[in-house]
Amino acid sequence: MPTSIKNARARAARVPTIAFALSLFAVLLAPLCAFAAAPTISGTPTTAVTVGTYYYFLPAARDADGNTLTFSIQNKPSFLAFSTSTGRLSNTATKASVGTYSNIVIKVSDGVSSAALPAFSITVNGSGTTNKPPVISGTPSTSVKSGSAYAFTPTASDPEGKPLTFSITNKPAWAAFSTTTGKLSGTPSSAQTGTYSNISIKVSDGSLTASLPAFAIVVSTTTTTGSATLSWTPPTRNTDGSTLTDLAGYRILYGTSASSLTQTLQVANPGISRYVVENLAAGTWYFSVRAYSTGGGESSSSNTASTSVP
Repeated sequence: MPTSIKNARARAARVPTIAFALSLFAVLLAPLCAFAAAPTISGTPTTAVTVGTYYYFLPAARDADGNTLTFSIQNKPSFLAFSTSTGRLSNTATKASVGTYSNIVIKVSDGVSSAALPAFSITVNGSGTTNKPPVISGTPSTSVKSGSAYAFTPTASDPEGKPLTFSITNKPAWAAFSTTTGKLSGTPSSAQTGTYSNISIKVSDGSLTASLPAFAIVVSTTTTTGSATLSWTPPTRNTDGSTLTDLAGYRILYGTSASSLTQTLQVANPGISRYVVENLAAGTWYFSVRAYSTGGGESSSSNTASTSVP
C-alpha cells in the first residue's frame, strides 16, 4: 500500500508538467501559421481587339507555400470566358461586343491571402483601323444674278470607303439640295434678291462629319449694260415729192416686242444719222426711226430692225 500511494503521487505530479508543455507547444505554433506567404500574380493583358479576332490572356501566378490557387474576376466583358482554375480570359470578339470594357480586375487566392493585377480595359474595334472622318472640299460661287442658274457640287470622300450623306443649314429658299451628292442649285427670281448668309454644307459617314467653311450667296438684279447702234439715211424729200428743207431731227422708237415699241428717244439734230441706244437689259430689242420737221410734220416709221443683248 505505501508503495502504491507513492507511485500515484509521482504520476499526479507529472500531469501538470505535461499539460503545460502541450499548451506551450500550441502557443509556439500559432504565430508560425501567420507567416504563410501570399500568392503572386503577373502579366500584361492586351487592351484592344478587332471584331472577328480571338482574344487571349493568361496571367502567371504562384504560391510559395504550394497552396492550391483559385482565380476570380471583376467587371468581366460579356463576350469573354473566364477560368477560375487558370485565370485565362478568352474568346472571339463579335460585332455585338464593339465598345470599351473598363476597370477589369483579375485576382488570385490561396484560400487565405490574395493578390490582384492592376485594373485594365479592353476595347473592341469594329474594323482593323480607327474610323477616320470623311473629307469635303470645294469653293462655292458667292454671287448670282436674278434669273440666272446657280449650281455648286462639293467633292467628298471617306478614307474607309463608307457611304456618305450630305446636309445643309441655312439653305436659300430658291435653291434645291441633294443629300446624296451635296449639290446646291436653283434659279433665284428678281423677288429673291439679297444676301443669303452662313450657309453650311456637311458630309457624314454615319458617325463622323466634316463641313465646308460657312459661305454666303448674294443675289443681285440683272445689270443693264447692253447697247445697240442704229444708223439710217436722212430723208431729202417730202411725201409729195418736194424738197425737204426743214428737217429738225429724229425719234427712235424701241421695245422688246416688234409690235409694241413703247420707249422713245428724241434726236434733235438733223445732221445725225447714227445713234447708240444704251442701258439695255439682256434680251432681244426692236427699233424703228421717224423723221420730223420744224413745221410739225412727221414721217411714217422706218422698217423695224432688231438686235440681241447678251
